[in-house]
Amino acid sequence: MPVDAKLQAILNAGKALGIPPIETMTVAEAREERAAMMRRFVPMPEYAGVKVEERTISAGGRLMAARVYRPAGANGIVVFFHGGGFVVCTLETHDPYCRALATEAGVMVVSVDYRLAPEFKFPAGVEDCLAATDWVLAHVGELGGDSGRVFVAGDSAGATLATVVALLLRDRGEAGRLAGQILLYPVAGYYDPPTVSYLEMAEGYGLTRKGMIWFWDHYLNDKSEAGDFRAAPLMASSLAGLPRAFVVTAEYDVLRDEGQAYARRMEEAGVDVTHVFAEGMNHGFAASPNEFPFLPQAKELLRRVAGWIAG
Repeated sequence: MPVDAKLQAILNAGKALGIPPIETMTVAEAREERAAMMRRFVPMPEYAGVKVEERTISAGGRLMAARVYRPAGANGIVVFFHGGGFVVCTLETHDPYCRALATEAGVMVVSVDYRLAPEFKFPAGVEDCLAATDWVLAHVGELGGDSGRVFVAGDSAGATLATVVALLLRDRGEAGRLAGQILLYPVAGYYDPPTVSYLEMAEGYGLTRKGMIWFWDHYLNDKSEAGDFRAAPLMASSLAGLPRAFVVTAEYDVLRDEGQAYARRMEEAGVDVTHVFAEGMNHGFAASPNEFPFLPQAKELLRRVAGWIAG
């Protein structure tokens, strides 16, 4: 179907701001652009009731910031990793989505401030996210959660980190400690060779092919690391034994095909997969403050995630 009309209006408004393509920016400029986006964001009063606590956790031999969102009556926990191509975005950029997820799903959300590239290249972010998940699993009682209802989740690069954490726990024989994984349009493979969606959706829909190349080139130490499943989960030799998964892919997303391939491989390996294909949507529609508060499809998806968590 064509690009959703409301989404197209958002894309047009973004173009009118005259923001240069991310691949032409320095890392500092790209991060400032995200900060400027948040300064334009209008808070959502329906999610204002969530209690928010800033935490410093000791995980993986270092101190790490985390933000804990507590709606009334929560007992499940979602460990959340924000997107941003492993390079940009912060706890702040994903604060609106975490508030919404906590409220709609009735779960505690622990948003993790993992290290970013290029200052900390692969696999620093992976190590942080695994360590943070281990910390949550070890402190469920202190947090007031249910040890049988701990999920990992993320959008884009954060979804990659979530699924890699699930893979690493499985490899340790601990996949059963997770109740599920929520993957919003994950980065599942490297940009070379390109998929059909990398070529068809190369530009004009928000995230571009050149933008993804920019992210990857900042993230990896060298291209040989693209063969490591911790960077590109599609490289995992087996996806069997993973916890159930909720996977979202979008029609107008350069990452569409790799996300669908990952969902399909999990299904073939016997994993319980709920795959939602968002027609007319683009990369970022489900969690980006530019889009999700304003798109009915994003709110509907959020409620489907909430229902899946409850199930």
